[in-house]
Amino acid sequence: MAPILRRSVLGGGLALIVNTIASRSGISAPAAQLWQKWAANDPASRVVIDHQAWGIFLRRYLVEEPDGIYRLRYGEVSAIDGQALGRYLENMSNVLVYSLNPAEQFVYWLNLYNALTVKAVLDHYPVTSIREISLGGSFLPNFITGGTGPWQTKLIQIEGEAVALDDIEHRILRPLFKDNRIHYGVNCASIGCPTLMPTPFTATSLQAMLDRCARLYVNHPRAVRADASGLTVSSIYKWYQEDFGGSWQGVLTHLRRYANSTTAQMLAPFATIHANSYDWQLNDAATVAKTMQGPERV
Repeated sequence: MAPILRRSVLGGGLALIVNTIASRSGISAPAAQLWQKWAANDPASRVVIDHQAWGIFLRRYLVEEPDGIYRLRYGEVSAIDGQALGRYLENMSNVLVYSLNPAEQFVYWLNLYNALTVKAVLDHYPVTSIREISLGGSFLPNFITGGTGPWQTKLIQIEGEAVALDDIEHRILRPLFKDNRIHYGVNCASIGCPTLMPTPFTATSLQAMLDRCARLYVNHPRAVRADASGLTVSSIYKWYQEDFGGSWQGVLTHLRRYANSTTAQMLAPFATIHANSYDWQLNDAATVAKTMQGPERV
């Protein structure tokens, strides 16, 4: 039986524990190192987790803009709906994850990551970037942002363990499921990030939704674009190059797999990648997207 938690979504006066994610030599990205506790599952389980509350929230507040990027109406979230999101996270904290089959576990972690990220932004809104959020005082800067952000802060208790966003992505999802489409499924509340989808992941929709997330991102200029200098790709493909074949050639192979005819034609002349960039502006429907920051040479 799961322990009774007085407060499963951490905050307020509770101590915030910091977990430092190990980095791979020569590349400033977290290693995918399995947190062994979460490897247990029940392949025969028919338990289905209810993500309906998260779906209602997304339908009310997520909007698709003409530029093809979904943005959230953070400033319009009502107190009632904010509380409903908190209750959804409380319910997720009491799930016996080990009792789920692998597909249910996969969607559990994806939906939890995205809902926790939105909650972290709402709790500190208004902000112009998730990088402005500092939770838990003094700890090492986040590897990607150069700032703090909420990623390393323990935000929720699950089965008696305090869990951070970085734990979910780098110690559970990546090493456990070994699927590079995870990078399209988790959303960091930024314009440069793959799209936050308007419906929750479910075990039955998982594969199709991950493919759709991949195609939506790969065929958008924030993922890959070309000019006279060469190809510029999202910094995601630099940070997690290991997950995309381990080289720029591997990244190109991956991009071509999900490219539509227009993107495939754009990629065709290129054998390598020139630069990478990322836009950390908040994916807020209340703001007009700025031009992506200048690319960094590969």
